[in-house]
This record gives sequence, C-alpha cells and structure tokens, in this order.
Amino acid sequence: MVNAIDVKKGMIIKIENDLYSVSFSQFVNPGKGSAFVRTKLKHVITGRVIERTIKSSEKVEDVELDKRYMTYLYEEGDSIVFMDKNDFDQIPIPRDLVEDMLPFMKEEMPFEITFYEGRPVGISPPTFVDLRVSYAEEGLKGDTQGSARKRVTLETGGEVMVPLYVKQDDLVKIDMRDLSFVERVNK
Repeated sequence: MVNAIDVKKGMIIKIENDLYSVSFSQFVNPGKGSAFVRTKLKHVITGRVIERTIKSSEKVEDVELDKRYMTYLYEEGDSIVFMDKNDFDQIPIPRDLVEDMLPFMKEEMPFEITFYEGRPVGISPPTFVDLRVSYAEEGLKGDTQGSARKRVTLETGGEVMVPLYVKQDDLVKIDMRDLSFVERVNK
C-alpha cells in the first residue's frame, strides 16, 4: 500500500479488484478543504481510461507485475501458445489479448508478456516487424510519390494499406503499435 501522494505516472495500482496503469497524476492542494491527487487511469486489460480523484489521506494498493520475454509458437483453439525464451516453458495465452495483432504475427516473433499473480494481463509486440507481401494489385505506372493507397495481403494473412508502388513479394515494415505500413524494406 502506498499513500495517494506517492502515486506516480507509470505505476500499476489495484482499484476495486481491477488493475490500472497510471497515465497522469497531479497533486492538488486547494486553499480550502483537504489535498487530493487527480489521476487518469488506464485499465490494464481493456484499455478503458477513467479519471479518479484520490484523497491524500487514502492509501492505494500498488502491484508488481512479472514481465517475461516469450516467442509466439502457434494457435491452439481459443488460445495462442507462447514459449519462454529462458526455460522453454510453453504457456497458452487467451486469444482476446492478441486478437488485433494475430493477423500480423508469425512464428518465432518475440513478445513481452505481463503477468499478475501468474495470469497474463498484457502483451507487447515488437515495435516493428518485416513481412512479405503475398498479394498486391498492380499500381499505376510512375506513381511513386503520391499519397494514394491500396490494400495488400501479407504473408501472415493480415491486410494493410500501402502506397501504390508496393508490389507482390516486396518486404514491408509494419508498425505493430497501430498495425500500419511504415516503409518498403530493401533486402
């Protein structure tokens, strides 16, 4: 337990049996009344953001999370199986934690998985990943600088919007934070 005035950005706290990441914290000492801490909290699992005011006299429960570096192995039913790089332990992770990233994941891709009391609560992919374009319509000849886009299919089955100059079998860099095209990779 920590005092409310010690709540800082980046901490993970437990409120009403839910885990929240502190994204904003401001100590306020008004002229009248008691001091308080104004916070913005992001739910660790759902990503929902709430604002909460905590009296300075209150205590909040801070929690320690265990982070493990794991690689993606395969899908199994409604779970995704990851392997710990250190002890080769294979752990199934619920599909809903990676649902949006799944079409962009390929075997052996590294991830940082966050656990709370042995239960996975968060997953962080690598920032960028290089994937081969498996299908692309032909672009217009000479249009290499325009802002026009087309949809292509990647080797993993995911689809992304890219500039018209990207062709089938090109290697492209994808930003896993927002699942968007970054650049064509020359290899």
